[in-house]
Amino acid sequence: MRAKLVVAVALCAAAQPVSAAGFADPAAIDREVARFTGAEIGSPGGARTPVDRRLRLAQCPAELALEWYGTARDTVLVRCPEPGGWRLFVPLAAVRGQQAAPDVVSRGDAVMISVRGGGFTLSRQGEALEAGAVGEWIRVRPADKRGDPLRAQVLRPGVVGMELP
Repeated sequence: MRAKLVVAVALCAAAQPVSAAGFADPAAIDREVARFTGAEIGSPGGARTPVDRRLRLAQCPAELALEWYGTARDTVLVRCPEPGGWRLFVPLAAVRGQQAAPDVVSRGDAVMISVRGGGFTLSRQGEALEAGAVGEWIRVRPADKRGDPLRAQVLRPGVVGMELP
C-alpha cells in the first residue's frame, strides 16, 4: 500500500507544469516568438521547431525581450532582460521567394553610432564590420578602435544605433 502511495505522489509531482517548478514555460516562449514573427511554428518565417521542452531556464520576472539576430533575419534572440538573465536563439523556417531588402550600409562604411536612453542620446563615429539593410543588426567598431565591436541596428543609410532600457 505504501509503495502505491509513493508511486502516486511521484507521478503527481512529475505531472506538474514546468512553470510551477520555477522554470520558464517553453510553450510561452513559443507563443512570444510566433507573435514577434507573425508566423506559427514550422510555417515560413516562424520558428523551425518548438523550443526544446528539456530546457530548464529560470523563470523571468520581467517581460521577455525579443529581437532579430543576424543580418539574414533567420534567427530570433529571446532573452530575460534581468541582470544575470538568460538568452535563447530560436532559428526560423526559411521563407521561399522572399526578396531581401537592399543593404543601405556596406562593410567598411563610416557610420554614425547612436545610443539612446532615458532622456539622452550619445553618438560617435564608427566603421561597419558587416553590410545591412534598415532594421537589421550588424557589428560595428567605434572609430578609435579601442573597444570591442558592438551590435547595432541599421536605422538609415550611414546611421546605426541602439536603445538602452
